[in-house]
Amino acid sequence: MSEALDEGLALFAGLNAIPKRSSLTEYTGRCDPHFTQEFTHAWFDAAARLDPGLKEKGESFDLDFHTIPYHGDQALMEKHYVSKRSRRQLGILTFLVRDASTRIFTYANATVHKKDHSMAIHYFIEDWKQRTGSLPSELVFDSGVTTYAQLAKIHAQKIGFITLRKRHKSMVQAAREQPANQWNSVTLTNIGRKYRHPRVLVQKVRLKGYPDEVRQLAIDGLGRDQLMFLITNQTEPAPAKIIDRYARRMMIENVISDTIDFFHMDALSATVPMKIHVDLQLTLIAGLLYRLLGIRVGERKELAETRTLFRELIPKRAKIHLTEKEIIVEYPRRTHNPLLMNAEYHKVNLPIPWLDNKSLRIEFA
Repeated sequence: MSEALDEGLALFAGLNAIPKRSSLTEYTGRCDPHFTQEFTHAWFDAAARLDPGLKEKGESFDLDFHTIPYHGDQALMEKHYVSKRSRRQLGILTFLVRDASTRIFTYANATVHKKDHSMAIHYFIEDWKQRTGSLPSELVFDSGVTTYAQLAKIHAQKIGFITLRKRHKSMVQAAREQPANQWNSVTLTNIGRKYRHPRVLVQKVRLKGYPDEVRQLAIDGLGRDQLMFLITNQTEPAPAKIIDRYARRMMIENVISDTIDFFHMDALSATVPMKIHVDLQLTLIAGLLYRLLGIRVGERKELAETRTLFRELIPKRAKIHLTEKEIIVEYPRRTHNPLLMNAEYHKVNLPIPWLDNKSLRIEFA
């Protein structure tokens, strides 16, 4: 309610007042789902104009599913696995994709059903092709994202992939029986990793539904009792690079947690997936706005969590002066103001057409 009653925030948005949550929920129900994709593409194009570096990325992506849990008694909703509760429960399955270079979500889909969840990865590929005119170069995901048959289709499109393979006893036994000279010790470049020197067994294996041989890495010495198996259609990268790249995919789970914590992604606004889909697109937009703030400020703030950016760079209070030609926002004295001044926010002179062509200017006390 503090944000809904904030006069300055409403002024910045060009509204008389910020809509309450119930109003926002009603708004998402009025949105035509057919325009959501076009709207999202236009937004990312606009963001790329603000930071051209975003347009140059888009080579490697991290993919994962997340279940938005539902605590009501809607019998028509499907049950999905909720990782934080380690159980299956009613909810809406969402498919999220993060750009590994820019660390921002570039795609979200809340209309995926259990029966066609393995096709979600192809929905993203098609969406990315429509948006950019090219296919993604590399996809990194968990074993439950898709099937071996769908991996074959990805390989046929000449898209590189790295994925975790579900292990079973015969796989583990076969790997353990290999001679010691077939195992090689590798050094991982991630300096924050405790187990930096695992042993790796590289083999060519065949998968059911996959026409060609695929490269398999059996990994031992990562702090687990069981072996870890990775499969990839990439033949050139060294095993250490493959392992490091998959390890970075795990960061998507931290980003999802940050989105849940700050943007309340798990707060269902409806039991209709299409409405949740619109909410997800707005969440992606909000997250990208904070990423743009962190990128502009620099000083490693581009790596900070959204809550940290909000706490350190967004003031709780500010004085607003209205003149005939300008809206002057005076920031109070705060510890991190020099970061904003170094990013030249005090030189901002932004035209606001919907407020009688006034311009926005920022000053620091």
